[in-house]
Amino acid sequence: MAHILIMPRQGNTVESCIITDWKVKEGEMVTAETAVCEVETDKASFEIPSGAAGMVLAILAKAGDDVPVLTPIAVIGAPDESWAAELGNMGKEPPQQEVKTESGTPSVASQPLPSNKAVHEDGITAVSPRARNLAEKEALPVEMAAGTGPGGRIIERDVIAALENRPALTAAAKAAGGTVPQQGSGIAGRVTVSDLGVQPIPSIAVPVYGEGAITETPIKGIRKVISDRMFKSLAESAQFTLNAAASVSRLQEIRSRMKASQGFCGELGLSKITVNDLILFAVSRLLPRYPFMNAHKTGDTLKTFERIHLGVAVDTPKGLMVPVIRNADLLSLSQISYESKRLSSACQNGSAKPDELSGSTFTVTNLGSLGITGFTPVLNAPEVAILGVCGIELKPVALSEAEIKECNCECDCAVRFEPHIGFSLTINHQVVDGAPAARFLKALCEAIADIDLFFAAG
Repeated sequence: MAHILIMPRQGNTVESCIITDWKVKEGEMVTAETAVCEVETDKASFEIPSGAAGMVLAILAKAGDDVPVLTPIAVIGAPDESWAAELGNMGKEPPQQEVKTESGTPSVASQPLPSNKAVHEDGITAVSPRARNLAEKEALPVEMAAGTGPGGRIIERDVIAALENRPALTAAAKAAGGTVPQQGSGIAGRVTVSDLGVQPIPSIAVPVYGEGAITETPIKGIRKVISDRMFKSLAESAQFTLNAAASVSRLQEIRSRMKASQGFCGELGLSKITVNDLILFAVSRLLPRYPFMNAHKTGDTLKTFERIHLGVAVDTPKGLMVPVIRNADLLSLSQISYESKRLSSACQNGSAKPDELSGSTFTVTNLGSLGITGFTPVLNAPEVAILGVCGIELKPVALSEAEIKECNCECDCAVRFEPHIGFSLTINHQVVDGAPAARFLKALCEAIADIDLFFAAG
């Protein structure tokens, strides 16, 4: 029996995968371990093994297709094996037909080849929209293409085949129209306007300033998935951002002491603690006091979670990924630091598992290392809140009367400058009001400013 290879489920939350590349061709022999294609989700990329030894009898999806999980993508079996009926039992129409070769051995025909064109009652040849658009773009009379689609309809591949048999045209020649000769007088036989026998349009001498090189890059794969998710997030929620700043004088002092720690404290891994780790820890301890921030909005339902699953935005060569520190409210500072670094490294090298990249209840994204002093984070839907961490900069702080009296300098001091870190909190205003969100942000700033007392409070 032929083996029908399906798109595997990559984690509980992944509904489809994009095929980025086929590593085998129809008619090629494979083993059960042979990687037949590479796929990616909005989180990571994977190779899919064939799952059975035999010949690749059919490839059912193209590179670039976004294929739902558990959908057939290829057929593996013996060279003389029939598989169309089995595929039909799975609810998928076989796109290919088995035909007999001269030797009598069945083989897979890649496309049907009807002998005549499909013609409407009014005598116009049937042409697919994609074929017509391509023909118009390349200035090709569509009737020059031989229809090989259903009933002789001209489809895109027929236009491509006709273009291969026609010499290339310059852009001006495409716009001018006229009869195309077998060979042009331009470079490499390219057809120019003069080869078409049409009268050129008189031109006025105008200085031409070149645009320079223009590169067109299709938005596809993981970039397209991220694009669609960001647009959907903004389109389906009422996003509202609050900004605040907190003094980090004590936090920087504690961070310096941790970095220099040796002996027993050094063995605890405190020397590797970062400012971002301290913020993640503070967030994980504050959120249980503000449960409305640790929630999902799905349709008309609000799900509030007891456990804190922190999403940490990570910049990778393939795009933005959000690995999840699960049960962060139960982890120590050292454990949060370790998980954050482990997950970030896994995202960078492409080894992160699908389940490590889904299920967050609140997300933190940090652009502070890039000098950003304020931004508008986009919700990681269906979450109702996301915290943006900004850079550290000096801000004036008013001195108290006692501090002014203690000042021994000759100038009339009224302020001092302290390093502050900025926070940008985006909420879904459909379910989170501004005042409660502001209270959470105020509490976070106080926790960061008095981080030593916050640690003492547990």
